[in-house]
Amino acid sequence: MSMGEHISDSTPFFSDDSEAEGPEELGAGPGQRPEEEPASGVSRVRALLTVGVLCFINLLNYMDRFTVAGVLPDIERYFGIDDGKSGLLQTVFICSYMFLAPFFGYLGDRYNRKLIMSVGIAFWSLVTLASSFTPKEYFWALLLTRGLVGVGEASYSTIAPTIIADLYVKERRTWMLSIFYFAIPVGSGLGYIVGSKVDDAAQDWHWALRVTPALGLIAVVLLLFVVKEPKRGAIEARPENHLQRTSWLVDLQALCRNPSFVLSTFGFTAVAFVTGSLALWAPAFLFRAAVFTGKKAPCIHTPCDNSDSVYFGIITCVTGVLGVASGVEASRQLRKKTPRADPLVCAAGLLLSAPFLYLAVVFAQASTVATYVFIFLGETFLSMNWAIVADILLYVVVPTRRSTAEAFQIVLSHLLGDAGSPYLIGVVSDGLRKTDSYLWQFRSLQLSLLICSFVAVGGGAFFLATALFIERDRNRAENYVPSDDEPIVVPKSGRSTRVPVSSVLI
Repeated sequence: MSMGEHISDSTPFFSDDSEAEGPEELGAGPGQRPEEEPASGVSRVRALLTVGVLCFINLLNYMDRFTVAGVLPDIERYFGIDDGKSGLLQTVFICSYMFLAPFFGYLGDRYNRKLIMSVGIAFWSLVTLASSFTPKEYFWALLLTRGLVGVGEASYSTIAPTIIADLYVKERRTWMLSIFYFAIPVGSGLGYIVGSKVDDAAQDWHWALRVTPALGLIAVVLLLFVVKEPKRGAIEARPENHLQRTSWLVDLQALCRNPSFVLSTFGFTAVAFVTGSLALWAPAFLFRAAVFTGKKAPCIHTPCDNSDSVYFGIITCVTGVLGVASGVEASRQLRKKTPRADPLVCAAGLLLSAPFLYLAVVFAQASTVATYVFIFLGETFLSMNWAIVADILLYVVVPTRRSTAEAFQIVLSHLLGDAGSPYLIGVVSDGLRKTDSYLWQFRSLQLSLLICSFVAVGGGAFFLATALFIERDRNRAENYVPSDDEPIVVPKSGRSTRVPVSSVLI
């Protein structure tokens, strides 16, 4: 097989052929590769289509994730569960998603990313559809299927940003990532809206879980026939600095010695904690506040009044777009004055969101309008982080370690963030509740949600610390050269063998 064949769109799964060796393939002559062809091996139009498909799938992922939150009062009434068990619905999903992320990160750095994502999304769609047929007596089956949904999402979330990173560089990459991360708040908001509206139309919350599976199968078709696998690192590699894949253990050691990666991950953990808590509990909290103040009737029979889910979904969509766009623009302007702009903008976003989220919780019983205004401001500042954090990871980590870095950022941020925060908020709420009256159903959840504001302040501190190291770690990644004793992965008789660089003739 000639080297020219290695850039084919149908890269074999168990293959190293999509790995970049620099702007030009080794041994490729002028006739095999036109000069105007991008280093990534993907045309400009195909790259835009690829980003579009990835954004569509990301939107579906988050839409599915928060459909359950949009119909949570109906689910609680249907299964007869308390706040602690309700929080488990999000926790089991995040836990499976979190623990499988390193596995898919390992595969994503070594094998065909398009095929990995296609299989994962197809599995996610089928499991989500299965969860919509859960009988009333089997709440554990709903927990199990929600946990399995994390398998599909882990296969996508760890890999998709690295494909965008291999298609674009510098400011264009930042803007493409911002478009990609627009799908998070927009998809989340649509999850609330579509879930509650389908529930109202069908008079059955099960149908709310049957929308995204059909769209997911369409996404698999688009992924297989539209997306093209770019060559890893080729668009930013220098001819004299060919990137080599190192062993998984070496990758982990390098990431742990990267303070910008570690500190920004802890900062993002705070974002995950707050967003995870609000995502599941905000609509239920707003509903309980309305019941407590007499503006709504309590939920005695399903379907419940899910109008708060619609309003919260609309706010999430709008604030997400505003937050991501304003964060990227603020970072772009601040970069003209300081190279530490990215972590400083992230810190400002979290520190500014904290007081508004606090006021939103406190004012819930006094003024519904004030509550929604404070939620709007708090979520806008909170959303400033999404695209910037992803960009920080991509420019402080070398291309051959990015999927692994994405995976471990997912693990750490979810392990200490939204894997436990919905359950924690529910357990604290149950613990504070003195009676089962409507007053204490509202008051206990109100007090437990105040935790989010203090976590946001801690996250801002981590991003301020990241600013101290960001210049040095970016320069190290941009000028990375493998050391002589750093083991690399070399194919040998169809298998991967780890050997020192010094023993390989290059």
